[in-house]
Amino acid sequence: MRIIGLDYGSRTVGIAISDETGSIAFPVETVVRDDEIALKQTVRRIRQLADENGVHTVVLGYPKNMDNSLGERAEKTLAFKKRLERDLYQVEVILWDERLSTVASERPLLEMGYDRHKRKKIVDNMAAAYILQGYLDAKKAGGNTDG
Repeated sequence: MRIIGLDYGSRTVGIAISDETGSIAFPVETVVRDDEIALKQTVRRIRQLADENGVHTVVLGYPKNMDNSLGERAEKTLAFKKRLERDLYQVEVILWDERLSTVASERPLLEMGYDRHKRKKIVDNMAAAYILQGYLDAKKAGGNTDG
């Protein structure tokens, strides 16, 4: 069964999806929106990918602060989680600690010589893959997958 991973940002949502065995995460795309609160098209695209791929679980990156506290971005992520739960019928949405996911995703792109413009286009879906891979690895190891 495939699982979707999301990196939710103020103007973008990076999307990744697992292989059928739930072992490997692949970056898929980044959905860009003009307005932070205009989520209809974003949710529609996520629902379309979930339906096309038989997804029953979404792993949503949860942006905790380094001291494990929750800030404004985490509150917005919780609101987005509720929206997904409402609009993605029968799909479980799991929060997953995403600290340093963007930094970790950007490092290999820097090493490969991607300029800032190219990195900006793909770093969100790479971060989604990083988030999802962390979840998949924890699940495979029998670890805590409660975020």
